[in-house]
Amino acid sequence: MSAFSQFGLSEPMRSNLEKLGFDTPTPVQAAALPPALAGKDVIAQAQTGSGKTAAFGIPLVEALNVGAFSVQGLVLCPTRELADQVAKSLRELARAKDNVKVLSLCGGVSIGPQIGSLSHGAHLVVGTPGRIQDHLRKGTLRLNRLKTLVLDEADRMLDMGFEDAVQDIIGQCPEKRQTLMFSATWPKPIRLLSERYQTAPEDIKIEQAPVAADITELFYEIAPGQQVGALRALLSSRQPDSCIAFCNTKQQCDELAAALNERGFSALALHGDLEQRERDSVLVRFGNKSCTVLVATDVAARGLDIKSLPLVVNVEPARDAEVHTHRIGRTGRAGEQGMAITLCAPAQAHKINRLEQQRKQSVEWGDSEALLAVPDKPISPTMKTLCIAGGRKDKVRPGDVLGALTGEAGIPGKAVGKIDLFDFQCFVAVEKEIAAKALERLESGRIKGRKLRVRYA
Repeated sequence: MSAFSQFGLSEPMRSNLEKLGFDTPTPVQAAALPPALAGKDVIAQAQTGSGKTAAFGIPLVEALNVGAFSVQGLVLCPTRELADQVAKSLRELARAKDNVKVLSLCGGVSIGPQIGSLSHGAHLVVGTPGRIQDHLRKGTLRLNRLKTLVLDEADRMLDMGFEDAVQDIIGQCPEKRQTLMFSATWPKPIRLLSERYQTAPEDIKIEQAPVAADITELFYEIAPGQQVGALRALLSSRQPDSCIAFCNTKQQCDELAAALNERGFSALALHGDLEQRERDSVLVRFGNKSCTVLVATDVAARGLDIKSLPLVVNVEPARDAEVHTHRIGRTGRAGEQGMAITLCAPAQAHKINRLEQQRKQSVEWGDSEALLAVPDKPISPTMKTLCIAGGRKDKVRPGDVLGALTGEAGIPGKAVGKIDLFDFQCFVAVEKEIAAKALERLESGRIKGRKLRVRYA
């Protein structure tokens, strides 16, 4: 019998959780589910990957009256990636009930199809603040029957400048409602938001896990302006097949990625200024091993699910210890050995001192002189990505793409990597050596009986 039986869940939900492989509640689920299921307000501090989506998703689905076809639950997320991830999890949890409609409403894509979907009604809506505001202004989204409002990664929403938008949306929700707030960090604005919009919330603080034993950490003191050289040296000496380099600003991301590419390294920048299509393309290419280095800001990297990541580099120290732990926790997962390296100029030493005070132990410093003497040895990605101008909405499936490559195009199956399907386009990774052949064959052949445009991503 699953440990989820202790929460008094409905039989269909218990059996659905079992099918989804939920055995033991995570700490945030164990703490948040009882008050959330009882209809109380909750404010919880929990990291990405702590299981918080189920902590609010299970109560959202359990409280639904499927017969009343109106928006009963709204989840606000800082980024489209997180919103898509949350919507996917909610759809899985909602299998416990018949005919539950979950809609994702985010910016960066055309609003027309969303208006069409809303006109058919929805029970649960997940979205980014800007786009939710757009729909409220147009009258295409109504929250008059809302039972539960969830603010997911509330700290990031405020960091990204969504505070006014969030307050505007809350102002259009019924006063009598449940408000669940989840945040990885605990700044004062989050406390004020809770005081203003929650009623006697259950306060849950999940202690941050210490740095995993399978992450090795090293710190290097460098002079200002040596970041690019130090990063090139780290990549050359360690030769990782993938690495995330964290920067504090968008401009720094662009400049660093450009500087790496100039020297033969394969790098892409990821930050909030990218159009959604560019963002999708960047994430796909990094995830399928067509690019070695992702140079990202913290906000942009939230919600990224990269399975295997041998190296994380802080190009400069994170603004606080919590963000530092969050960054380095992306490596050394699933039993793999991970390496986390932080570059620090003398003027930033106070941040490392604070980290040592919080951990109650000293950090280990590497030999900067030896590091900077390492000659450039760029790592070449093993894969190249092809972009096909047809996706889900064109009824294209991964099997169709694989079939076109291994059938007519005559590419061996083992040379084809990850296939990522979007609404109107599809990305497929192929081994670099046969990329030109694959492109040529796909251009002259057919996918699902149709000629579709193909190009390098």
